[in-house]
Amino acid sequence: MNRTIQNEALALLQQSEPAQPVLITDAHLTGLPEVLQRYLRYAGVVDKAPISTVRLTQQGVMKQQPGQKWMSMVAEQYFTTKPPAFLWHCTMRPFPLVWISATDRFTGGHGNMVIKLLSVITMGNAHGPEMDQGELQRYLAEMIWFPTAWLSDAIEWQAIDTNSVQATLRSPGVTGSVVLHVNEHGQLTHLTADRYKEEHGHYLLAPWSGQCNEYREVEGMRIPTRIEITWHLASGEFTWFRVKIAEIEFNQSGSVTRF
Repeated sequence: MNRTIQNEALALLQQSEPAQPVLITDAHLTGLPEVLQRYLRYAGVVDKAPISTVRLTQQGVMKQQPGQKWMSMVAEQYFTTKPPAFLWHCTMRPFPLVWISATDRFTGGHGNMVIKLLSVITMGNAHGPEMDQGELQRYLAEMIWFPTAWLSDAIEWQAIDTNSVQATLRSPGVTGSVVLHVNEHGQLTHLTADRYKEEHGHYLLAPWSGQCNEYREVEGMRIPTRIEITWHLASGEFTWFRVKIAEIEFNQSGSVTRF
């Protein structure tokens, strides 16, 4: 990561409210939809301290359009839970000696994605109401990696059936929702949402899903370490992002879990 991104990450973490020292108990789950309680118990949040900040790294592949070849990528990401915010920076390698950098962020209720060739030439700078909502939905979906955050008072829950529940999060000026799909064992298998997808300068709502795989234990909690992101388009399914978590750290503790 370059110095600018490091400074942005530091600024993001400094705005975080400190985690409450009180451990999560069964009482904190009382009144939540049964399917959500089942997931949170599987995730192991009971008797754990709330997570306020997260740093993780990723390795994987991605592509921007159907039919393109996969590009290898590495990324580093930072989250805060109070307020809900993230900063994600990745480097993709479409060809030898050529790289594309992408910086995705959500803070203060606003989202922004900047893409540059060779870290200098701006190829894209997406922002606006649709990006605000989409980045808030991304934040919600990625809470799978720090599951104590699902207990936030800012989230509204609506049970759909015995295996799915909708989470809605309101941030200043923007609202986002995702649906969590949970199996009988309590494992979160995938998430779905209608998200804005940019097509030729215009935004269209399209079905979106994130598949969760390879659960591993981190500080006594179970989180998925591999995800696969897919757009479900009229022209067919477009899986564009496959990534694994390489390492993760909670609450700037210095205790890093590597996979």
